[in-house]
Amino acid sequence: MPDTSDTVLLTRDGGVAILTLNRPAQLNAIDAPMAALFLAHVKTIAASGDVRAILLQGNGRAYSVGGDISQFLAGGDVAAGIEAIMAPLHEALCLLDSLPQPSVACLHGAVAGGGFSLALACDLAIAADDARFTMAYSRIGATSDLGGTYRLARLVGQRKAREIALLADVFGAAEALDIGLVNRVVPAAAARDEALALARRLAAGPTQAYGRIRTLLAEAEDAALAQHLDAERDAFRATTATADFREGVTAFLEKRAAVFTGR
Repeated sequence: MPDTSDTVLLTRDGGVAILTLNRPAQLNAIDAPMAALFLAHVKTIAASGDVRAILLQGNGRAYSVGGDISQFLAGGDVAAGIEAIMAPLHEALCLLDSLPQPSVACLHGAVAGGGFSLALACDLAIAADDARFTMAYSRIGATSDLGGTYRLARLVGQRKAREIALLADVFGAAEALDIGLVNRVVPAAAARDEALALARRLAAGPTQAYGRIRTLLAEAEDAALAQHLDAERDAFRATTATADFREGVTAFLEKRAAVFTGR
């Protein structure tokens, strides 16, 4: 049996946890062992007391082409083949979404199918100028997974989301930037450095406040104004009890840069 222990790598750069999809020969197509390892690494991040930001990237020529379609029919049981990939990834994404740490996606080459949805799950995205995007699912007669349809319209609006999902056309990094799918486009050679610099910046920030900001933004679309104002009040009160708030206010009054600790 081939060794699958390195198909997703978890490394550290100070307070940044770096998750690297690592099946470059398969353009980081995600099979069942890879999905299980991704979940295991996310659980490790969640249990760590000193991770302040997360960077998600892919090795080789592509970020990820999504699920390994050849595995869908493995053993002749389509449902079981898909579930073995989808279940751990869905659990991992729900866990990531519950964490206070913000995440950054570094996108290059093909960003397709499940890879496309996985990119949407991150808070911020840096795209290399060679990145090519497609939701892809409808090309094989399928619907999306990994929260693709949950997040896409929130980012680009319903009309554009339907175009992307139904037609599954391929589009480039410049269009991804124009429609709000990514935050920045940089030369391919600089993408990893740019994404890591952004993750380091987030890792130096007020982690608890970031977590509450992420939650407020995620819940805002479905909340009534009065309900959301209450949520904002509660979140603000909670952040004022943190060490980072005290440091932030003190640094402001002393006219110096704040040094946040994530507490």
